[in-house]
Amino acid sequence: MNSPNDLPTRRAALVAALAPLLPAHALLYQAEQTTPYECDGLTAYRQRPLAVALPETEAQVAAVLKACHRLAVPVVARGAGTGLSGGAMPHEFGVTLALAKFNKILSIDPLARTARVQCGVRNLAISEAAAAHGLYYAPDPSSQIACSIGGNIAENSGGVHCLKYGLTLHNVLRVRGFTAEGEAVEFGSEALDAPGLDLLALVIGSEGMLAVVTEVTVKLVPKPQLARCLMASFDDVRKAGDAVAAIIAAGIIPAGLEMMDKPMTAAVEDFVHAGYDLGAEAILLCESDGTPEEVAEEVARMEAVLLGSGATAVQVSADEAQRLKFWSGRKNAFPASGRISPDYMCMDSTIPRKHLATILLDIQQMEKKYGLRCANVFHAGDGNLHPLILFDANDPDQLHRCEQFGAEILERSVALGGTVTGEHGVGVEKLNSMCVQFSEQEREQMLALKAAFDPAGTLNPGKQIPSLSRCAEYGRMHVKRGLLAFPELERF
Repeated sequence: MNSPNDLPTRRAALVAALAPLLPAHALLYQAEQTTPYECDGLTAYRQRPLAVALPETEAQVAAVLKACHRLAVPVVARGAGTGLSGGAMPHEFGVTLALAKFNKILSIDPLARTARVQCGVRNLAISEAAAAHGLYYAPDPSSQIACSIGGNIAENSGGVHCLKYGLTLHNVLRVRGFTAEGEAVEFGSEALDAPGLDLLALVIGSEGMLAVVTEVTVKLVPKPQLARCLMASFDDVRKAGDAVAAIIAAGIIPAGLEMMDKPMTAAVEDFVHAGYDLGAEAILLCESDGTPEEVAEEVARMEAVLLGSGATAVQVSADEAQRLKFWSGRKNAFPASGRISPDYMCMDSTIPRKHLATILLDIQQMEKKYGLRCANVFHAGDGNLHPLILFDANDPDQLHRCEQFGAEILERSVALGGTVTGEHGVGVEKLNSMCVQFSEQEREQMLALKAAFDPAGTLNPGKQIPSLSRCAEYGRMHVKRGLLAFPELERF
């Protein structure tokens, strides 16, 4: 078992190995230098790494990985740090490989409708660069102004338009990177298909456990001629949930279909003044895009379904400015929640659409049980929930209750036929919940798959796949001053 007393010795050996490989400014190891990297968007849990490497070239990435492999030092790749499940939380005895300097758009091919970019390029920057060609990159997570494409690859991110245009998986053609041993590797192809097994689909969503991504080729799609957003108000959350199912049952696939409950709309409206109906128990945002004729027909059909499902009011955006205003509220749900609570923990389960109202009502009961508030925003079209549990991380009891609250939401989602994560990943946040969803045999297969890519187990260890011993001890999670103690990590 490792001891904190080992840290100075381990750090000295690591710095001595990495210093010749990187410029002096690209290797951080003093406490004040590594503290900014102690967590990602899941701020409840923090841990400083032994060192932070900030490579500027692929050759430097390969050299760092080779050195860490030789020393059996864990490596945690990090992009913009906007992840919400602790996937980029450092390892106490490891290196954080920060890839923010890989921020160049290498090429845009308007004829092939592709863009080749480095892993640190911001999601939104791809669309901004492609706009001159009438193209854009479809996946649009709420953090798109800051999150990196490499992080999107790690978590298989989606966004409000994923219902029609798909997740990261459906919009990426090729990924280049390095194995844990520092060997260059490529998945997928710029062609429509690649020979051999579909390893691209395996790497996307693998949370940095199989390879370190440095370059990505993404698909671009034409900007629609017109888009309109409908805001529908409901006086009952069950009616709103049933309306989502009714839209899909009518054969309509909106460009976006989002749901927010009353506490969330109140928080958002006070923040961005999006024009939301504060009297509604829930609102739906439904978007149609395409040619003007297609949009007019689809908007009419959606409006009829919404009113027929019990909507008390339906407002259609009058122009592009109002459409963007409607969406600005949805995309600012997380920062809006941060204004009304010291901390929040955002869950990320996915359930069958028909159970949206059921899980909302269940969450209301859980609020009473745990004595904590919860504001809800959903990718309603594909059943991806984002309950934001509001708490104060400085209060250990509140943190404990928040963890229990979140675990119960995830367990209930699995019981309703869903899964513990949709687009935020497992990280450290949902390790225990993986024990609920997957059998021992399934978890063994996951670990075997990781071992096929990373035999030494040095890439982002202790994340995503719970150890068999952990699942045997499910429920015995320890919190020490906001730091989780994970048995899996002790072998390093």
